[in-house]
This record gives sequence, structure tokens and C-alpha cells, in this order.
Amino acid sequence: MSETGRHEDVPEETLPSERETAHEGAVATAENPFADPGLPPHEHRAQDIDERAAKRSERTVALLFVVSMVATVAFIASYVAIPIDKIVFIWPIGHISALNFALGLTLGAALFCIGAGAVHWARTLMSDEEVADERHPIEAAPEVKAKVMADFAAGAKESQIGRRKLVRNTMFGALALVPLSGVVLLRDLGPLPGNKLRTTNWKKGVRLVNQSTNLPLRPEDIAVGSLTFAKPEGLEENDEEFAEKIAKDALMLVRIQPQDIKDKHELSWSHEGIVAYSKICTHVGCPISLYEQQTHHVLCPCHQSTFDLSDGGRVIFGPAGHALPQLHITEKDGFLEAASGFEEPVGPSFWERG
Repeated sequence: MSETGRHEDVPEETLPSERETAHEGAVATAENPFADPGLPPHEHRAQDIDERAAKRSERTVALLFVVSMVATVAFIASYVAIPIDKIVFIWPIGHISALNFALGLTLGAALFCIGAGAVHWARTLMSDEEVADERHPIEAAPEVKAKVMADFAAGAKESQIGRRKLVRNTMFGALALVPLSGVVLLRDLGPLPGNKLRTTNWKKGVRLVNQSTNLPLRPEDIAVGSLTFAKPEGLEENDEEFAEKIAKDALMLVRIQPQDIKDKHELSWSHEGIVAYSKICTHVGCPISLYEQQTHHVLCPCHQSTFDLSDGGRVIFGPAGHALPQLHITEKDGFLEAASGFEEPVGPSFWERG
């Protein structure tokens, strides 16, 4: 079928009338009955022609921002005042935590009112004229930059942020208070660690106890080429804080021929070739458990960090950032004991570490 034939099949009553295409845009013709009619004429809102309506919208927006501020203050007050174990009945939800309900309700109200205020501001006070803009190259040419700045200035003017001081000030107040909710929540990260990360239960005179047999270790219990795990005397598995303490106190001992120890400091802190190092990997704190007796290397099974126990526990492979801390040990009354505590924090690095 020819182009003319297809056009003739279109009923005349479905074609745009002259009145419908009178506004800006392409004009429909017999050859192109579906031309872009352009944008419809702009219809003014009540706020555009009536300052009293604009004032009402301004007060509505300001009220929403004020409610947001009140809700944020209520969030902080609820966090401080409501006990964490208080349970209340809320119909139709049932019995729930009063603190969780109050925090969710107040924070939700604060965020919702900021959003609702911004939407109402945009729909009633900002300019709503539709502007068609031609596509432009991706690169920012000087004239494009000038146009962007001009559009920004025009947008700032049309938003009436300078004129509507009540809306502007209450919006700034709401936006400034909402982040306080997140700051208050930082309290639940727990108490400050103090010096807990720097200290362990190892100190001068504390005996080394075999973690498997729970018996004090003698030098003859450590055979050449073997790997033995130890803990400080007095630390029992049924202690309430055992898991937290052993995460720092876990120790591994190996016996190396003294002539095979390369590091002089390590040799001076050993006893008859028995060296004691922290079992906690200095990468992310995994327990080290694999030992290769020919090379005196220990391997962390998590990320394959490898340490040389014959050379100061230094890192020879993997992501660990520093050597394993060594514990100075000695013998007293036939048993192995610590001559001092660790000289540096055990485990992974932390930002306060000097």
C-alpha cells in the first residue's frame, strides 16, 4: 500500500484539529498527522496568582519542617528516657519493645516530614513551568557552563528560598537536627575499649598452662619440632569472659635448636630453644594452627599469612602487616612462666596503635 493510501485510511475525526495544535509545536498535516504537538499552554496555580494561597503553602511547609524537628528531639529523648527492657502493648501489633517502637515512630516521622515538606514546597511554591531543552554534547563547553550557572541562578530565584525565609530557616533546622539521631545511635557501639586492646593477662610470674591438658608446662614437655598451645594460669574455660580473654592470651610454643634461631632478641627471650609467640594472627585475628617444622614457619588458615618463628616471627607471606608478638619466658621451680607481658598489642592493628 502506498504512503498516500495509508494516510487516506486514517479517519478525519481522529486527526488533531487546528485548535488543538495552535500552541507551540509542529503542525499536523495530511502527510504527518501525528506530529509532535508541543507543550500545552501553562496553567497557573492558585499560589502563582494569590499571595494568600502562597502564604498558606509556606506555612504548611514550615509546619512540616517544625514537626520534623520535634520528632528528632523526641527520638533523642526516647533513646535516653525509655528503658531498653520495657514492653508495651500496641494495638494491633501486640506486645513490643517500647524503645524500638518510639525510635522507629519518631525517626520515621522526622524523615517523612522533611520529605513531605520538600515535595509540598516544590509543587506549590517553586516554578512548575515545563521547559524543553535540546540535547547538547557531553563535553562541557564554555557556553554550557554559562547556561548551567544561569539555570542554577534562575532555579534559586524561582524556588523563592531567599524570599520565603520561614520555609528556608525551618528547613535548615530540620536538616540540621536529623543527623543527631545517627550521632546518638553511636552510643550503642559499646563502651570505649580503653587499654583493653593493649593489655593481656600475661605478666611476670604467670605460669604457662597447656591448653589441652590444663596442666602447667615444663620445658621437657615441649619437643623439638612440635607445636604446643598454652594459656595463662588461672584462666578457665568455664569463666564468663573466657572467650574474650583467650582471644588475646592464646599462646603457641615451639622448640627450635638454639643455633637455628636467627634473631638475637628472640633467642634472648627464649628458654632452651623454646620460643613463645601470640597465636593470634596480626591480619584479622584468626587463630594460627599450622606449623612446618623444617622451615619453622606457621601459617594462618584464614588468609595464608605466613610467619617465620626462627626469625622474630616476621611476616614472609600474606596480608598480615606486622610480626607476631613474642612473649619473654623463663623457668622457675621446673615450670615455664612469663618473664614479662607482651611488649606490643597482640592481634590486628588498630588506628590508635602507636
